[in-house]
Amino acid sequence: MANLSHEISTKPNITHVIFDMDGLLLDTEKFYTEVQEVILAGYGKTFDWSLKAKMMGMKAIEAAKVFVQETGISDSLTAEQFLVKREGMLLNLFPTSELMPGVSRLINHLKEHGVPIAVATGSHKRHFELKTQKHGEIFSKMHHIVMGDDPEVKQGKPAPDVFLAAARRFGESPVDLTQILVFEDAPSGVAAAKNAGMYVVMVPDPRLDGSYQAAADQVLSSLLDFNPSDWGLPSFKDATN
Repeated sequence: MANLSHEISTKPNITHVIFDMDGLLLDTEKFYTEVQEVILAGYGKTFDWSLKAKMMGMKAIEAAKVFVQETGISDSLTAEQFLVKREGMLLNLFPTSELMPGVSRLINHLKEHGVPIAVATGSHKRHFELKTQKHGEIFSKMHHIVMGDDPEVKQGKPAPDVFLAAARRFGESPVDLTQILVFEDAPSGVAAAKNAGMYVVMVPDPRLDGSYQAAADQVLSSLLDFNPSDWGLPSFKDATN
């Protein structure tokens, strides 16, 4: 069921949309969870969702530093060593990535109505290509895609760099940042969007503590619950998927 984390005082006139990718468009966050659980088990430790919440949306090396420090294994495993260990396991999983519910419907709808759409992801190019290899049709509908290793993205989320870079590349005269709607699943991504001066709809994993949702302008359990007319966007023709 959809719910507003707080009421929007004035209905914004959204003209552009930016999507996060991992956990929002693609069901890839589960891969990170599975692999990190396996790695920690080797040290007799467990991976919990409070740590997951801190790592989500960050650049890889930043998330890795949080991981080894918060779990107390930094004396045994450096952040860099963790990434190498994780990488080998993830590369086999990424090509199996599936779309999250409601993704095709929403992206096709926005594209058909001429709403400029983009992706802003912390994923580096090599991972992006593996994750999206089955979904070229959907990602080809994007005006552009900004990745975590883009030279304009100096800092990862919660810094606003990736969203500001995405806003600059719509190829028009500067877009009013208050007319951009971001879709995110991660607390750091929500913070990054707000730091960029944009509106943000959060579609969190149900296991994520509710305290991480307060900064979002709207919180949904699924993209299937999104009502474009709430944001001044063209309405769906019907209510079915």
